[in-house]
Amino acid sequence: MSESISRRSFVATATAAGVAAAAGSSLAFASEKADSAGAGASAGYTPGTYKGESMGAGYVTVEMTFDATSITDVKVDVSGETNFVGAVLGDTFQSAIMDAQSADIDAVATATMTSDAVRRAAAQCIAQATGAKPVEVVDYDKATDEDWLGEEPQVAEDKITETVNTDIVIVGAGNGGTAAAAYAAKNGLDFKLIEKYSSVGETRHWFGAVDSEAAQEAGAAPVDRKKLLSEISRFASGKINQRVVRTWINESADMFSFERSVLEGEMGYGPVAFTSGDASHWPDECNEQNTVYLFPEVEHNYRKAESDAGMQRNEAFAKYVEQQGYEIDFNRGLVKLERDDSGRVTGLIAQDQEDGHYVRYVAAKGVLLACGGYPGNPYMMQQLDPLGASATTAVSYTPRDRGYGIRAAVWAGADMDKESAPMLFDRGLVAPGVDAGYADNPKAFGGKEFPGTVKQYNPGTQPFLKVNRRGERFMNESQPYNDAPYAATNQPGHVYAQICDANVFEDITRFHTVGCSAQSQDQDYLTKQMQTQVDAGLLMKADTLDELADKLGFTGEDKQTFLATVDRYNELFDAQDDEDFGKPSIRLSEIRTAPFYGCWLASSLLTTLQGIKINENMQALDKDAKPIEGLYVCGDNSGSFFANNYPCLMPGLACGRTMTEGIKAVKQMGGLE
Repeated sequence: MSESISRRSFVATATAAGVAAAAGSSLAFASEKADSAGAGASAGYTPGTYKGESMGAGYVTVEMTFDATSITDVKVDVSGETNFVGAVLGDTFQSAIMDAQSADIDAVATATMTSDAVRRAAAQCIAQATGAKPVEVVDYDKATDEDWLGEEPQVAEDKITETVNTDIVIVGAGNGGTAAAAYAAKNGLDFKLIEKYSSVGETRHWFGAVDSEAAQEAGAAPVDRKKLLSEISRFASGKINQRVVRTWINESADMFSFERSVLEGEMGYGPVAFTSGDASHWPDECNEQNTVYLFPEVEHNYRKAESDAGMQRNEAFAKYVEQQGYEIDFNRGLVKLERDDSGRVTGLIAQDQEDGHYVRYVAAKGVLLACGGYPGNPYMMQQLDPLGASATTAVSYTPRDRGYGIRAAVWAGADMDKESAPMLFDRGLVAPGVDAGYADNPKAFGGKEFPGTVKQYNPGTQPFLKVNRRGERFMNESQPYNDAPYAATNQPGHVYAQICDANVFEDITRFHTVGCSAQSQDQDYLTKQMQTQVDAGLLMKADTLDELADKLGFTGEDKQTFLATVDRYNELFDAQDDEDFGKPSIRLSEIRTAPFYGCWLASSLLTTLQGIKINENMQALDKDAKPIEGLYVCGDNSGSFFANNYPCLMPGLACGRTMTEGIKAVKQMGGLE
């Protein structure tokens, strides 16, 4: 649909070795390959050992040894990658390269970011061994520990060897970008979707929508839109743009209908699930005895089924885009936006991550930034959200989101929210003695990483007894996801222990939390989650409370305080009245039946919600609150919707607004409104 003035060229034969189709559930969006995918053996290797380095979640190093005709040894250092993803795959990558005798290896579906980096680093080694020029992909990260923004990159004109002309450029193939691209494709618009990595971003399954057709079909009561708008604003202390929130409230139903029509209708996937009534309703006792945090009582969800051939929503949208005749430019990383003399954004410059050449995208009608937030950027986290960083032990889903879209927009004159709004899930499981907050790792991006080795421990959200390192209870545990991690920032090490007994499943069933935390109401799921962490030594299992205290690391006076706290909690359960912290009685539990369980938790950071200020049409705003022509922003790349925190007012609230905003921007740029 778009016109490419010059075709992609490869500067070294070995470069193409870094290109491989993604395996498993990741789509194989093919790139052009050179005829010889990595073998330099036909031309002969210069024997020796060569080293290559590339950026994944952190700095990936590959060291390869060659004789005259083959690769004889491979060492892969992935110690800077995410602890529970790429960092555990070093041996896998080493074996794959040796078996293939090439850098042309399949991506690990759960670690495409690391896979890409390993392939690029291995291709550098092969290029050196064959005498070819290694490809250099510049990482334009000029940030420091004192300056998260850095300086806008400058790219010389003679370095730009390809130009693509189109009407709309969408940057980022995550939840917002794929929805926007699918909507543009369905309406026959002229657009390009570009993505820095070799695959789409991970799908967030829950998404919030108001008065959708599924809700109407189920007979759900209409949402009190005035109250919903008021509650979202109240949780943000009024520090938002209510017009932006109103766009989601008024247009999310159309977003749902579009998603259903494509995924269930044209693609034959699905169904797009909807739950209402008791299943998505907090217990009445919570409504009567405490603030109602969930509103309204509906849930929208998209999860792959067996009939979906492994397609998550983002993958399915991307496949739909290709089926409509469009190409997605994977491995194209945003470098900077371009503006004309009037300040209008006219397009952008990207760098090809495979061969290093620069591409100018000229966008006649606008650019949509859908690049996500900054949870994978230690510079931004520590400077923009020091409290959230100090409460966190793991990044759940988005270590590849480093705020590049936010930085590019600020360089282009856009204004940014002044207050952080992290999405902290109370599931950051760690070993006894581990503090929340960053730990030093010179191989990690920014030299720092969160110490957790578990992506998310879902049962951590359940409102069981929580105590600090002194054995003291410190909060009402029946709260939104981020409240326990925030409360723990006032406690030693910013961590807390969660305690339950053998009646854990019965208690969770009675607690009846909703949204993604409700997965623990599945007994098989819960049993597997718990046993996995018992085996890993992160969930302590004991026959007595005294033994549990020892395993959790309590000693001396702290141990006695812990045991006394459990006794006190049992008294509150017996009385069915939490006179200490006011937790609803249905969320109390006794701790008397062996075996007993305990674990240490902090936050698992899902994403950040502090971004570029926008208006109700998704246009980026400058520091005078005026729209920047040609620049649109959606989702976590944007701001104006949240402040302080992520309120759990509706399952999937953030993702629902992300997709709604992406579609809204396409409507604006495409002249569909």
